[in-house]
Order: sequence, then structure tokens, then C-alpha cells
Amino acid sequence: MGLAVLVFAVLLLIGTPIAVIMALSGVAGSYAIGGERLMSIIADRMFAGVSSYMLIAIPYFIFTAELMNQGGLTQKLITFNNALFGRIRGALSHVNVTVSIFFAGLTGAAITDTVALGKVLIPSMKEQGYDPEYAAAITACSSIIGPIIPPSVVMVVYATLLRDISVLDLFAGGIIPGFVMAASLLTISFYLSWRRGYPKQAAIPLKVALLAFLAALPALFVPVIILGGILSGMTTITEASGFAAVYALAIGFLVYRNLTWRKVWDALVTTVKFSGVVFFLLAASAVLGWFVTRSGVAHDAAQMIVTITDNWFLQLMLVAALLLLIGTAIDVLPALVVVAQLLVPAMISLGFDPLHFAIFMIVTLNIANITPPVGMTLMAAAQIAKIPYERAIIASLPFYLSFIAVIVLLAVFPGLSTWLPSLLR
Repeated sequence: MGLAVLVFAVLLLIGTPIAVIMALSGVAGSYAIGGERLMSIIADRMFAGVSSYMLIAIPYFIFTAELMNQGGLTQKLITFNNALFGRIRGALSHVNVTVSIFFAGLTGAAITDTVALGKVLIPSMKEQGYDPEYAAAITACSSIIGPIIPPSVVMVVYATLLRDISVLDLFAGGIIPGFVMAASLLTISFYLSWRRGYPKQAAIPLKVALLAFLAALPALFVPVIILGGILSGMTTITEASGFAAVYALAIGFLVYRNLTWRKVWDALVTTVKFSGVVFFLLAASAVLGWFVTRSGVAHDAAQMIVTITDNWFLQLMLVAALLLLIGTAIDVLPALVVVAQLLVPAMISLGFDPLHFAIFMIVTLNIANITPPVGMTLMAAAQIAKIPYERAIIASLPFYLSFIAVIVLLAVFPGLSTWLPSLLR
């Protein structure tokens, strides 16, 4: 155990990629508990980490999101949402939130969604008179909703790491928490927009709004195809992700006619790059996860939590603080594969519902993405807005505090994450 922790700490301090850290830490820990005898199964563990058929959905999801961006589908969603909120003060900030809901977490990373949407929305908000730090804050905070509202690559990865929970349950479990987060953002953006006198647009004629809806309708069917097929039982998650990619190709070429073969190639290159990162993380995490299981670290972690407090609420808050701390330095997916295999068995042994804790952890790690002093998603939004990072931090505080309230709500009311999945069983 000590050797694995030492290797992990040293490699992290010198800036080694997190996947390499996990693989080498797992190798060091395995050697410490079993010597050369256990070295022969390392390659087998890495292969097992990426051999799940369900993982085929990951590149399809990423490819679908890239096609939406390259084919102009994302812009259609923005135009439609602008037609909905145009008459309301602070319209573009509300559009920012609702587009993130429609866009969901197809790319698998909040920071990717921030860049994709922020490049369009942040300059537009600045031109219309919004404070640039506010534009950066609302963009970053809305983007972290994406990996929580299904479809979500993060949830696919979680179900692969810990196979006691189905992707279907995770998808259903993320719906209510995701919408609660969106509602908290909209409430604060409405208030701040009214308080600061942010602009509202001229009334949009009904005909124009209807045309915007019709133009966005093909794009709105992307999540319907995915979620409708999966939740109805008509398709598996892999089949639904494939159908969505084919559909995005078809409407990009035949309906919107914005796709070119060059754009498809660019989307494929991005898909391969990001998928490679995800699969390497999963392979490396399988080694570390196997060591954690064999060494009994999860049991020791549970005992440590109980030693500190036996109150279930304080236990969850303690874990939330740890997740926020880890998530400030590591992006959501790497953080998930690092901590899930340690914390989940520990928390289940303490009596927590596996699905409830899964959603609790996913939500908290995504909120960590905007937690100072690092907060990589917020940092990316600040760069797009061309403002000092410190100003974006200050502007994000009202939204961040509302998200902390959501964490507390999830802890106190497990039904927010378990009620919908229970209806599907």
C-alpha cells in the first residue's frame, strides 16, 4: 500500500499524465503485495478494462456531438432557445443554460462543452452588453450540467468501472438532479439579469419563433433518439449511440447541408483523440482498481470514515469535500476513475445506496470543475472571454453556492436520484 501511494504522489507532483500514474501505481502496489507473481496479469487487467461491449458507445457519443458542432446543429439550438427567451431580460444567459440541457454530455467533458458553446455565446453576450466575467461564469457553470443529464459518457464510464449499476439506472438517476441544477442556475440568472439591467431583445414574432423551432426540430431529435430508444428498451445504449451518429450525419448533409467531408474528417479525428484518452484511462484504472480490491484499501477507507464520524450526513459531506478537492486538480473522467473504485465499495459497506452515491459523486465531481483555485472549466471560459481568471471566480460564486445547495439536497433526499430509476424496474 505504501509503495503505491508513494509512486502515485511522486508521479503526480512531477506532472505525469494521470493514466500513467494509475497504471504505474497499480503495478507498484501489485508488486508490493505479491511480487513478480502478480506482474503477469497486469496486461490482462488492462485489456479487461476496455473490453466491455458497452464502451463502443463512447466514440459514437463523441462523434455525434462533434457532428452537431460541425454541422451547425448547435447553432440551431441556440437560435431556437433565443426565440424562447428573447423577450426576457438577460435572454442570452438563460439561453446558455437551456442549450447546455439540450446539448447534454455527449462529449463526455464539461470543459469540451464549455469551449463548444462558449465560442459562440460568450462573444455574443459581450457584444450585447453583458459583463464578460458574468458571461464566462454562466457558460462554465451551465456546461457542467451536461455530463449529468443523459446521455452521458461519464455515466457510461462509471457503469464500466463498477458493474453493479446499469447505465439505464444512471441515465434515469441523473435526470432530476440535472434539472434541479439547471433550475438553480436559471433562478439566479433571472435575478442577476434583473438586478443588473442586462439587455432583453425585441419581441420576436410568432412566425419567426415557429420557424426557429422547426429549424431546430431535427437537432432536438438527437437526444430523443438516444434516450427514447434506451429508456423504452427498444435499443441498447450502443445501438442508440450508433443510430444517433448516423442521424446526425444524415441531417447534417441532407437537412442543414452544412456538413462537408472535411468537417466529417475533423469530427472523426477529434473523436479518435478523445476516445483514445478515455480508453487509456479505463485500461490504467483497471490495474489500479484490481490492486485496490486485492489490498483491502476500500475497507480501510470505510473504517477511516467511520472513525471520523458515524453520522451519515457528515460522512457524505466529508466525501463531498474530498471529491471537490480532487476535482479541482483533475478533470471529471480521470478523477472518477481514480476515486470511484476506492470510495464506492467503502460507502456501500457503510450502508449507502449504490445508485444514490453514484449520482452524488458524479454531480460533486462536475461541480469541482468550477471550484477555485483551479476549476478547469471556469478557467477555459475565462480564456474565451479574455478576462483574468480571478474575475470569473468572483462572478461564479452565486452559481457555485447554488450548486453546493444541490449537493446538500442530494445528500438529504436520495429519492432525487433513485425515484425515476425505480419506475423503470
